[in-house]
Amino acid sequence: MFTILNHKGKTYKADLGQPIDISIPLRAGTENVSAWYVDPVKIEPVRNGDWIGEVKQGGSVNFRNITFNPHGNGTHTECVGHISREDYSINQCLKHFFFIAELVTILPRELENGDRVVTREQLSEAVGNKNPEALVIRTLSNPPEKINKHYSNSNPAYLHHEAAQWMHEKGIDHLLLDLPSVDKEVDGGKLLAHHAFWQYPHATQLQRTITELIYVPNAVMDGSFLLNLQIASFENDASPSKPVLYKLVV
Repeated sequence: MFTILNHKGKTYKADLGQPIDISIPLRAGTENVSAWYVDPVKIEPVRNGDWIGEVKQGGSVNFRNITFNPHGNGTHTECVGHISREDYSINQCLKHFFFIAELVTILPRELENGDRVVTREQLSEAVGNKNPEALVIRTLSNPPEKINKHYSNSNPAYLHHEAAQWMHEKGIDHLLLDLPSVDKEVDGGKLLAHHAFWQYPHATQLQRTITELIYVPNAVMDGSFLLNLQIASFENDASPSKPVLYKLVV
């Protein structure tokens, strides 16, 4: 199933019959990807006296409560409300859901202190003269174990704040990456990359989003894609999300 897109003076063809889901599903238990010391996802049947919301335990329907933290359990998309004093929700900030995206693969550079960072120079070289609306960053190494990795207290790689500033200058509105945060795990609350990307508080870019804890399989080659960025309609700074890529042919 192909669709033809006319966007900003260019014509693209996308195969909607070949979706590439780059989200990590939420599942109960400790095998779920996690960060920020959150508890594991819980998916439990409702109990009300003798009644239970699980068919295999004798209930008439499956009727379950789900407990999770969107930032620490699985793929999620966040808006500037994540760092702002003002109450901004992802449901209000994300109003469009299809974007031209560029997938790039980056080996974070190791600093003298042992940190690993994605730099401005790396992104500029990888993207070149393209001007995508969304940037998808796959970091190396990229084992399948990322889908159930526990990142808490591991000082994972992060985005240098100058790289986030470069994205602002480039006009990139949507950043997706396979790390638990664009910022260093312990940075004293500075959140430099978050602030640079959203230009908060002096020139806040409400339309911009950051999607973290994605997973892009190694078989997917770098290049241009149509991105469908799907969220649940939470009035919260972040929501679980399901970003889906479709390969583009110009």
